[in-house]
Amino acid sequence: MASRTFLCFYHGKFLLPFTTTKFIPASRRPIKSLSFSSVSCSLNTPQPTVEPKFQMGSTPNVVKILEERGLLESITNENLRLVCSDQTAGPLKVYCGFDPTAESLHLGNLLGLIVLSWFQRCGHRAVALIGGATGRIGDPSGKSQERPELDLESLEKNIAGIMEIVNKILSKNANLGSEQNSNFVILNNYDWWKEVRLLDFLKQVGRYARVGSMMSKESVKKRLESEQGMSYTEFTYQLLQGYDFLYLFKNEGVNVQIGGSDQWGNITAGTELIRKILQAEGAYGLTFPLLLKSDGTKFGKSEDGAIWLSPSMLSPYKFYQYFFSVPDADVVRFLKILTFLNMEEINELESAMKKPGYVPNTAQRKLAEEITRFVHGEDGLTEALKATEALRPGSETKLDWETIEGIAEDVPSRSLPYTEVLNLSIVDLSVSSGLFESKSAARRLLKQGGIYLNNNRVDNESKRIEAEDIVDGKVLLLSAGKKNKVVVRIS
Repeated sequence: MASRTFLCFYHGKFLLPFTTTKFIPASRRPIKSLSFSSVSCSLNTPQPTVEPKFQMGSTPNVVKILEERGLLESITNENLRLVCSDQTAGPLKVYCGFDPTAESLHLGNLLGLIVLSWFQRCGHRAVALIGGATGRIGDPSGKSQERPELDLESLEKNIAGIMEIVNKILSKNANLGSEQNSNFVILNNYDWWKEVRLLDFLKQVGRYARVGSMMSKESVKKRLESEQGMSYTEFTYQLLQGYDFLYLFKNEGVNVQIGGSDQWGNITAGTELIRKILQAEGAYGLTFPLLLKSDGTKFGKSEDGAIWLSPSMLSPYKFYQYFFSVPDADVVRFLKILTFLNMEEINELESAMKKPGYVPNTAQRKLAEEITRFVHGEDGLTEALKATEALRPGSETKLDWETIEGIAEDVPSRSLPYTEVLNLSIVDLSVSSGLFESKSAARRLLKQGGIYLNNNRVDNESKRIEAEDIVDGKVLLLSAGKKNKVVVRIS
């Protein structure tokens, strides 16, 4: 790793020198070595945009775009709109934090990556901050109780998993060319917190924090009024996050912090510290709305829990299916906030939904394709589409063992001995596999034409399992209607 030292200028002000290292992909480096994907401190370097409709040489106002798409909740200072349109100011550096509470990010974190991506596409630079330090404390925002403490091994594993996801997604918006021109970096706040001593922190930072202001934050008030209360450890979280912004502003030239609307108190804690300690202007905060359905409930939970972004925790097929099942009342709004389709195309889809002849789920299919491609890439989308088509009841696509095994983790499965399955009636197999609770229920749906064996409709109640029905001699796929499936493994 080649070490480099830069002297950064931010709007004409000299900032402290800092040293960084060249980015090495996650697959080829130890986790503690990651610092920068690349750094360029000349704020006047022109950055080509990715969005096709933007003209080269122009700087689209990212705040206006976010507002138009429903991705803007609040900004700390209206001057941010002007800075984003100032051709002479150069690109901004924008950061979003991700605490390593699990091995993967989930759908609730996705908006942060999407907003960072919009900044990249508009010529700015993204900074993803992994909370290797703050992840040990726990953010009380939106939590009813204190976060369980993670052991160091789990924490390091979580950090590695999240860095891999962030790198994969943000690199899609990176500038074409060499790594040295990349428009994003990934940092770990433990790199600077591990050197901070308590007495120094209290003297240099704590004396500027007002307890009354800290207690007035909505997240703090809720926890203080709750039965569990709040520990001093959690109470300090907003001050730690505030110092992160100060550190990044001072040492890395970061001007903007973004986060969900529940992060407003933590973000303003940072802008206040910058104003009081550095006596500097030019630090901004921006929040986006939380991801909610039209009925006000959280979007991002399935029957099985969180919608994970890692393919090892949720297959691209199931990820795709989740978005394909979005209700009509939500699909247009989600197209605006979760995809990079231009507004004209989204408006056309919205108009088509109201016209006769509209094919149901056309908009949902577009949403599922776009967001699956963004998170899992073209290969992940191809995998999801192949499985979706192959597993569609009545599909002419020939099933193979690998395709069925590809969804085995996403649907119920049962192992049965070969001798018990061979010559067993379809009705009995439907019950013994767990697809139906009773034979009468199985017979009723069979008469209605709703039972499928390996995607082929079963019309005959006397149908028995034959050797050629067992796909590659290993598995069977039983379906009740379009959605209820069970994989039968032959042991």
